[in-house]
Amino acid sequence: MNPFLEISPSVNEALQGGQPVVALESTIISHGMPYPQNVETALLVEKTVRENGAVPATIAILDGKMKAGLSEAEIEYLGKTGRSVAKVSRRDLSFLLANGQPGATTVATTMLIAELAGIRIFATGGIGGVHRGAAETMDISADLQELARTSVAVVCAGAKSILDLGLTLEYLETHGVPVIGYQTDEFPAFYTRHSGHAVDRRYDSPAEIAKMLKTKWLAGLQGGVIIANPIPEAHEPEVAPIQVATETAIAEAERVGIRGKEVSPFLLAKIKELSGGESLRANIELVLNNARLGARLAVEMVK
Repeated sequence: MNPFLEISPSVNEALQGGQPVVALESTIISHGMPYPQNVETALLVEKTVRENGAVPATIAILDGKMKAGLSEAEIEYLGKTGRSVAKVSRRDLSFLLANGQPGATTVATTMLIAELAGIRIFATGGIGGVHRGAAETMDISADLQELARTSVAVVCAGAKSILDLGLTLEYLETHGVPVIGYQTDEFPAFYTRHSGHAVDRRYDSPAEIAKMLKTKWLAGLQGGVIIANPIPEAHEPEVAPIQVATETAIAEAERVGIRGKEVSPFLLAKIKELSGGESLRANIELVLNNARLGARLAVEMVK
């Protein structure tokens, strides 16, 4: 057992008993939404996973440990502390663990810890990717490298439209990461179901996806898989206002010099403000939709 890994009793019991488990990230709690909506959403996501037959394992760094499975009190702590909690990617892990500092896990770190704990399915909002202007800035999310090397399937609503989606998909192709569309031929762009970019393969049932995942990993093909799950049509916001808000937010970030890991939280907060809260409502709905699919997929994986 990794001395820095702590699995909660409920998650450990599920894993030992061969029950389905779904990993959940914690950056969405500390950096993705304001309090108390962040805590309410996190608990609702966990409830949604349970209602669909799986055990939730929210992941974070607390008390010098990589924790797979949080208590309600720990989720409340992350929500109240907010952005004072470090946003943790792979490079930051050793610093926080050595110093006993708390950290909220990104897609990359959640994948890493999930694999250490033996969890294969992870549900989140959207993945990071290649940022616009990356030819000059080299700003590419660590999520993409983690997907290339860590054998966890990530259920998401695609990537945020604040990114260069074409280059993001090119990067994933170069690194051998399959991009699966769940009941869609098109890669979704977070708030919207459409991006104009095709997925690698479409599957219409969790059972089909589970068969593909098992085949990949049993064949010795390491690395992650993206399960792109579009936001439900009933909750998709009107595209034009979100696009205007996105472009305005990007321009503002460039004007004030926002860089690196602070870009996404800044843009999401700005888009929420400019859209009158519509983006936040959509964000919550797409996360819940991914939690439902993640749980159903985890159930199929253990059959």
